[in-house]
Amino acid sequence: MEKRVVITGVGVVSPVGIGKDAFWDALLSGKNGIGPITHFDATEYAARIAGEVKDFDPADYNIDRKEARHMDISTQFAVAAAKLAIDDSGVDLDKEDRDRIGTIVGTGIGGMETLHNLYKGLFAKGPSRVNPFVVPKMIGNMASGQVSIVFGLKGHCASVVTACATGTNSIGAAYRMIQRGELDAAVAGGTEAAVSPGAVAGFAAMKALSTRNDDPAHASRPFDKDRDGFVMGEGSGIVFLEELEHAKKRGAHIYCEIGGYGSNADAYHITAPAPEGIQQSKCMALAVKDAGLTPDDVDYVNAHGTSTHLNDLNESKAIARLFGDHAKDMLVSSTKSMTGHLLGAAGAVEAIACALTIATGHVHPTINLIEPEDELKELGLNYVPGQAVDADVKVAISNSFGFGGHNATLLFKKYAE
Repeated sequence: MEKRVVITGVGVVSPVGIGKDAFWDALLSGKNGIGPITHFDATEYAARIAGEVKDFDPADYNIDRKEARHMDISTQFAVAAAKLAIDDSGVDLDKEDRDRIGTIVGTGIGGMETLHNLYKGLFAKGPSRVNPFVVPKMIGNMASGQVSIVFGLKGHCASVVTACATGTNSIGAAYRMIQRGELDAAVAGGTEAAVSPGAVAGFAAMKALSTRNDDPAHASRPFDKDRDGFVMGEGSGIVFLEELEHAKKRGAHIYCEIGGYGSNADAYHITAPAPEGIQQSKCMALAVKDAGLTPDDVDYVNAHGTSTHLNDLNESKAIARLFGDHAKDMLVSSTKSMTGHLLGAAGAVEAIACALTIATGHVHPTINLIEPEDELKELGLNYVPGQAVDADVKVAISNSFGFGGHNATLLFKKYAE
């Protein structure tokens, strides 16, 4: 018999705030987290704005100064978010069987800043001056590895890499392992710190980024007719997942239950989504079916909502395709309108937004949405423009769609005995 899986702890490091309360208060108030890039001199770059994490000090999360120097900033974000999630869960790890607690933390790109500094130093000073910690700082699995080491989690430890679907697939993988009885609990999510010269230049060369450099507060505008691309973001989202009986036995607070997970592929193009959102619609349907529900049971969709034409249009069509007439009764909003696109961390941060939506009865807005383009207007979806709304959300889904055609959807539902 499959086990039930619940979320008992959440941890966020994001451009709009660090920690659950700061993050959620910011989203509900429609706070903009986008500003001029400060991590490097972006004067000559086409895109000079991003969603940067502010006031982050690894020492605040018990990361030793010496150890911090051996971690890429993306790994530091993951360790910090994991600590926040574990603390929030109230679990006493010393009383747990650590062989039964897993770690699945993914990243879309990995140690981009470390990689940049490697080649900068290599070309300037030669190979003899390369830092011996550069490889373990750079490789993509190290966020998961370091979280496991720092917290002594000895169960299954892995790193998922599916571009912008990474965080969602990481949580989905952990969910499946607990569901099958292979783990009692898991730390799961995503992390990213790619606001660096190479990544910004690369995405800008693809014409994927907004160049609204003189107006960063209004640059990320999902579904709006005047959008001109997505905005890079950084940070980490981590959830503490538990098998239901395990959580109940220790009296844990439960945010919500994970009811379903779906994942498939477009098999179409390395960057563009398949036309009409057909595979994305099927992905959502897989999650709904996995939960034993029907499309009419879903109250809210946390959209991938990147602020790019092809994504916004095809995702909206996918929603309309699956949910039919019910689509107009649902609420749909994009966290990225405030945080920017956190790439491999996006799905995990947005999963936390879904958990908090169900737990609090509030749906955050899509800011900067003044007027949808005509094709979107015809679909009649409620994108929750401008201001948060109160809603008794019993079932929510979160979508993540990554380069390479990776699609992933998680379904969350209000916990009931």
